[in-house]
Amino acid sequence: MAKRMILMLAVTAVFLAALGFLKFTQIQQAIGQAAAFQPPPEAVTTIIAEQERWPKTLSAIGTVAAVQGVTVSADLPGIVQRIGFESGGSVNQGDLLVQLDTQQEQAQLVAAEAERDLAILNYDRMEGLVNQGGIARAQYDQAAAEKKRTEARVAEIRATIARKTILAPFSGILGIRQVNLGQYLSGGDGVVSLQALDPIYVNFGVPQQDAQQMHIGRTVRVTTGNQSGSKFVGRITALNAVVDEATRNAQIQATLSNPRGTLRPGMFVEVDVLLGASRPVVSLPASAISYAPYGDSVFVVDELKDPKGKTYRGVRQQFVTLGGARGDQVAVLSGLKPNEEVVTSGAFKLRNGAAVLVNNEVQPANKKSPNPEDN
Repeated sequence: MAKRMILMLAVTAVFLAALGFLKFTQIQQAIGQAAAFQPPPEAVTTIIAEQERWPKTLSAIGTVAAVQGVTVSADLPGIVQRIGFESGGSVNQGDLLVQLDTQQEQAQLVAAEAERDLAILNYDRMEGLVNQGGIARAQYDQAAAEKKRTEARVAEIRATIARKTILAPFSGILGIRQVNLGQYLSGGDGVVSLQALDPIYVNFGVPQQDAQQMHIGRTVRVTTGNQSGSKFVGRITALNAVVDEATRNAQIQATLSNPRGTLRPGMFVEVDVLLGASRPVVSLPASAISYAPYGDSVFVVDELKDPKGKTYRGVRQQFVTLGGARGDQVAVLSGLKPNEEVVTSGAFKLRNGAAVLVNNEVQPANKKSPNPEDN
């Protein structure tokens, strides 16, 4: 009985050992296959990096502001009697915009002028009599004071009539009319906006570390964000004396010629400040850049070797220093050499050493001055 038990235990032990060896062999084979597995190459597009000379610029986002811009308002209350402009029209300084009803003031002016004329006659008569000693000096002084009072009253009424005649304070372009005939206006009610558009200001901010490069007279290039991509050239005319505590940016103001009125107050524009002579850069499409907090990089296509020494076409990640942008292109200042082949699309799915398959039938946008169909 004991021998049979020992035999059964021995057979069981041998079976378990054989089963364990079989499983161990299978696991080792799976590990070997996993280590030898090579994922299929990723499809990417590439471009040969070229060196160009770009002007040294500083890019910023700006806002257009009028050199002179106001909302013309009523100075005194009154009823609109006449409107002398059309919405969106241009006016010259001194042109009539709105005439308020002044019938009451006109009647008061007639009475005040009559009082003034009488006071002047009395004063002239008193002046002759006082010189002859016919009246007391006090009567002459009273006549002189009455003359001045009536003249001041006439001037006051005329000033009131003038304040009810709303004129354009400067030449410019009008906005949308905010009043109608017969409407009662209170003092301070808006009539229409008026903006002087030529020349025009562009206000933008630069980081405090770049503020020292901003000088009066530096050339700026301004591009609108519309489909036409209109470009304007101007110069820096003012620098703010303080740095914004919230953004740590210094505010800069440039003045540009705007003869056609293309730039309007409040518009968003892209500003490039020319800082000096051109410099050599390697230009790439913006889609080629992998942006990351720890550093920007690109993937360069090269001939690599796998662990077995076999050569394959793969990528290596290369960290780069970026400069400004121009259209669809980004300037690379360092970290990349001319004539290197760089991945332009599909970089998000790559890792260092990954195999790639280049297919350049369709390329991403790479224009210096793009003109998008839908902007």
